[in-house]
Amino acid sequence: MALTQQFARITPEYLERCRVSAADSPGAAPGWDPPPEDHLDTDWAVWGLLQYCRATAAGADLVTLFDRAISGDRGGDVGFLDHVEVYDGFDGPPRLLTAAAVADIARALASVDLQGVLADLPSATGEAAAACGFGRGFNGDVRAYLVHHFTAMREFYDGAARHGQCVIVWTD
Repeated sequence: MALTQQFARITPEYLERCRVSAADSPGAAPGWDPPPEDHLDTDWAVWGLLQYCRATAAGADLVTLFDRAISGDRGGDVGFLDHVEVYDGFDGPPRLLTAAAVADIARALASVDLQGVLADLPSATGEAAAACGFGRGFNGDVRAYLVHHFTAMREFYDGAARHGQCVIVWTD
């Protein structure tokens, strides 16, 4: 089973309810169940985009933005989400991006010229996949794959920012 990048938009109140549930329930179950419209799975596309940006020296600010958007911030007191109810435990536990951090990331993602970033991405599937670290066996249009998932992530963060929500990120 492949690992994928996951995002959930939640309110601070929802996060607090999960914290209370984890403290009060047998097995420390946080009662994690955000609605499907507040969940995003970007497959491994954003990791490939991040790798491509690092390899092409796309700029430290862009690399930092993408890394923060998919890795979250340290701290955040969400250790109670380190539970099988939330993620499979294969990678590090979920991380929090506060509503203020989400607003910053949403603004920055809105200003990214993705077509400019991908201007030198090879057109051949094998070469483009290799440039993104996808390796052999990638089928399809790498550029379309990256654009689709980046656009979904940008819209997801924009929606969270407009509603004053936090974002939880993790790998599953």
